[in-house]
Amino acid sequence: MTSPRNTVLLLLALGSLAVLATLLVLGAANREAPQSRLTPVQASERLVRTDSPTLGPADAPVTVVEFFDPECESCRAIEPDLMRLLSKYQGQVRLVARYFPLHANSLLAAGTIEAAAQQGEEKRWRMREYLFDKQPEWGEQQTSQKDKFLGYAQDMGLDLGPVEATLGSTAVRDLVERDRQDGEALGVTGTPTFFVNGQPLTQLSVTALEEAIQEALNP
Repeated sequence: MTSPRNTVLLLLALGSLAVLATLLVLGAANREAPQSRLTPVQASERLVRTDSPTLGPADAPVTVVEFFDPECESCRAIEPDLMRLLSKYQGQVRLVARYFPLHANSLLAAGTIEAAAQQGEEKRWRMREYLFDKQPEWGEQQTSQKDKFLGYAQDMGLDLGPVEATLGSTAVRDLVERDRQDGEALGVTGTPTFFVNGQPLTQLSVTALEEAIQEALNP
């Protein structure tokens, strides 16, 4: 027979689990559906800055904005499908890349991408892909992975002097911080987070992303 004291403890434990489950559900909801307090005009200005890197034609009817972290495993996982969709809807979709750093080496990784872009814009996307490919080597480390990033730059044939100067530069730090603040203002809490023609993707999946693109193309 269960004693009254044990019954009370059991009820308290179940109550705590219920609260935890509720918090997890709410957290997932916030992760899946960014909530912005900005006006439509303010949101538009925060989504795409004049200097935000883009892939695809400027006059494409669909703009996909991705807040990403080079150290994010989910960003790495979805990258091949994201590029496949850009190829499938070539000329119809433009990708805008925004940083949203969440890990110890996120800033250095962003600096590596920016350093590559300074030596040719097409190298931006090559370095992004290369860092995702190499992510198991440098990701989830609490110590600086600067030497690895310099090695990746050397692998790509980049001039290492400018790369090293860019990695920890104030310009990169300010750029990444601006992107992060824009993301937070738009309700971004995790990566990757996508917006399709200004509307947040409510479910993180390749299928949902493609459906949103198709809906934008055929309103």
